[in-house]
Amino acid sequence: MPFPTRMLLAFIVCCLFSGAVIAQKKPVDIIFDTDMGPDYDDVGAIAMLHAMADKGECRILATVASNRHPWVAADLSVLNTYFGRPDIPIGVVSGKCLAIPAVQRWDSLIASEYPHQISSNEQAVDAVALYRKLLSAAKDHSITIVTVGFFTNMANLLLSSPDQYSSLDGASLVALKVKQLVSMAGRFDSEKENFREFNVKEDAAASQTVFDKWPVPILFTGFEIGAAIHTGLPIMHNAAIQHSPVKDVFARCIPMDANDKNGRMSWDETAVLVAVRGIGPWFKHVSGQIISHPDGSNGWDPAGTRDRYLVRVMPIPAIEKIINDLIMHQPAAKAVN
Repeated sequence: MPFPTRMLLAFIVCCLFSGAVIAQKKPVDIIFDTDMGPDYDDVGAIAMLHAMADKGECRILATVASNRHPWVAADLSVLNTYFGRPDIPIGVVSGKCLAIPAVQRWDSLIASEYPHQISSNEQAVDAVALYRKLLSAAKDHSITIVTVGFFTNMANLLLSSPDQYSSLDGASLVALKVKQLVSMAGRFDSEKENFREFNVKEDAAASQTVFDKWPVPILFTGFEIGAAIHTGLPIMHNAAIQHSPVKDVFARCIPMDANDKNGRMSWDETAVLVAVRGIGPWFKHVSGQIISHPDGSNGWDPAGTRDRYLVRVMPIPAIEKIINDLIMHQPAAKAVN
């Protein structure tokens, strides 16, 4: 079968299956935990979440930073405000943590160009306090946490003590209230040995705590998944979209790296896609349990039962189209006809 015809059929199948899956699902309650700074795929990921929230597929309960660079709370506020949800709670990591800004300085760019309610990290809520408040008020086994950054907040939550929100310790609270953790982290293909994936290695101690002690299922979208999927060029070249912080970030950053000539690698976007819409038809999964190493590398125990990692099934262009279409979604007040 000619290549374009094969791609067309894959796209048609994708649309039919994804539409059926979306129509049958209730909105997913999401807490989005991001490092929002070292890379800009986080911006694409949060744009996708807002797009799917506008479609009734999810509810964004909070946006939380695992990184404490000076612009992180303001950037989250910019993006939530742009998409018409300025009141989404914003949490920021505290205590011993990383503070890594954007190399391309997009973080200060959008904070200076777009309206936002929270201007500094000090105006945001402590991340663990926000988690405990939200989880204590949630129905049992109802929350999906999506991490696309460091595991600092997850480790701190696990180790947290009873407080005004709940008489449960952190591990017990997670076990009761969280349905699953979806994480862009680790590597699971044949090249995984001794590979130190960024989100895991930067706070390796926190990663090891979570991998060893997390009490509910974890779904991993590994380095190899997002590395093969490139997105961002369509919004960058879409003249109908104007004054968009999402477009501004991709338009600034893609030309700065020759490796991004086909678009940016889409690690974080794949995590929010499967957190909201599920694994199929774009991926399948392998069951087992992640093995944590102190140096930030990871292994895999096929005899384990808690975890899964993704393996791509659908052709890459079809997945890229799904992600690009969601990234280009405009809030209702700015929708382009």
